[in-house]
Amino acid sequence: MITAFGNPVYDYIKTQKVDTKERILSGCSTNALLALSKMGEKTKLIGSVGPDYKDRFVKDLEKFGIEYIITPSDETGGFSLIYYDDFGNRTLDLLGRANNIENIEESMYWDSKAVLVGPILGEVSFDQIREIRKNFDGLFFCDPQGLLRNADKDDRIFHEPVEGIKEALGQFDVVKPNELEGKVLTGIDCRENPYEAAKIIKSWGPRLVVVTLAELGSVIYDGENFIDIPPYEIDLVDATGAGDTYMAGFTFEYLKSKDLRKAGCYASCTSSIMIENVGPDFEMSEAMIRQRQEKLLAMTDFKVKVAVNA
Repeated sequence: MITAFGNPVYDYIKTQKVDTKERILSGCSTNALLALSKMGEKTKLIGSVGPDYKDRFVKDLEKFGIEYIITPSDETGGFSLIYYDDFGNRTLDLLGRANNIENIEESMYWDSKAVLVGPILGEVSFDQIREIRKNFDGLFFCDPQGLLRNADKDDRIFHEPVEGIKEALGQFDVVKPNELEGKVLTGIDCRENPYEAAKIIKSWGPRLVVVTLAELGSVIYDGENFIDIPPYEIDLVDATGAGDTYMAGFTFEYLKSKDLRKAGCYASCTSSIMIENVGPDFEMSEAMIRQRQEKLLAMTDFKVKVAVNA
C-alpha cells in the first residue's frame, strides 16, 4: 500500500492546446496515486471533499481502484489553471477551498510502504507531519507545493515561505520542490544553480532532495553526489500533474531498486506520459514507462542546461 495525504481538487484547465470546459479531477496526491494505481500499486488517498463533488469523487476513485478516506468539508477544492505558454507557466486562481484534513490516525497508514504528503493549500499541518514521522519508518515523501501556497483577496494563488517550513521538511526522506518552490524556499534561481538550492534544503534534514526543472530535467542530491536526470522529450499538452506524477514514478522505482538514477529516470518518464494528456483518463503502465526509461538511462553524460553548467 502507498498512502497519500492531500485534498483532491476539481480543476478547470486551459492550455495552448486544450480546454477542459468543465472541472476535472486533479490534485498533487490524487495525480500521484492515479499514476501509481496504473502501475499496479495498491493506493489510498486521505483528503477533504465537500458534498458538491463527493459522489463524483467516490465514483472517480473507485473507477481507478484507489481506496479513500474522506474527511468532511464545506466544499471541494479547485483551481482555474490558465497556461499562457508552452513551458508550464500559468495563472492559478482559487475556485474552492476544502477544509483541512483533521484527525489523522496511525491506522490510516500503518500498513503502507510509503507515505506521500502532497497538500494543495495548507491542509496538512506541520504537527501532523511530525506525528506521521514519529509513527512511520517507511519511505516518507513530500511535494511541498501546498505548504507554500496561499490565496489573496482576489483568489489569486501566491507562494511564500512560512514559519516552521525548514523543520517540517527535515522530517522527510525525500523532498521534491520544483524550480519555483526551490526559489521560494532558498532564494536561489534554480535555473541558475539548482545544486546550491538542493544543498540548502538538504541541510534542513531530509535524506534526499530532488529539484525538478520542467523541460530541463531534474537534479537529485543525496548529500554527497548530484545526479542530473534528463527530461523525456514529448509534445506537451498539459503540464498539470507533472511534478505529482514525478513523485509517483520516483517512489515506485526507488522502492524497487533503491537506485537514484533509475528512480529519477523512471520518474521523468512517468511525468512525460502525464503531460501528453489532460485529466485522469490517460493510459499508463509500468511497461510503457520502462520503455522510455531505457532511453534516458543511456544518456550517461547528461547535464541539466542551467547557468552554472554553461
